[in-house]
Amino acid sequence: MLGDTAITEEAGKELAKLIPEDIKILITPEVKALSLAHVISRESGLPYIVVRKTQKPYMVNPVVREVVSITTGKPQTLVMDGLDVEKVRGQRVAIVDDVVSSGGTLHSLQEIITAVGGDLGAVLAVFTEGDERPEVTALGHLPLF
Repeated sequence: MLGDTAITEEAGKELAKLIPEDIKILITPEVKALSLAHVISRESGLPYIVVRKTQKPYMVNPVVREVVSITTGKPQTLVMDGLDVEKVRGQRVAIVDDVVSSGGTLHSLQEIITAVGGDLGAVLAVFTEGDERPEVTALGHLPLF
């Protein structure tokens, strides 16, 4: 998705049409899905929060979870700035990602959302990969070879 404006635009527009009406905010992991979340936000009018992969010095009371992503194959950190917690608490949220495969990142994002008092209402992705994931609203499915 990174660097392919046409695909990101079209996928984002299509996913924006699939957002449940009760969703109030989008959450996306940094980096690869960021441009997709931006398009979905623009199309839907919903704000988005980026969960970072490193803790930054400016963050206030960050919420941190570890994940082993199939993309990297090694442990990573997901960090929500404490300043974003109030935006999520009590809200119905949707996770936006480019591809959901093993579900490691998805699981860690769910943990963060629950920990801060948010309610996960949807998971939006361009593709699922490997096992079928009925909990994910995706535009397509890719097999693992």
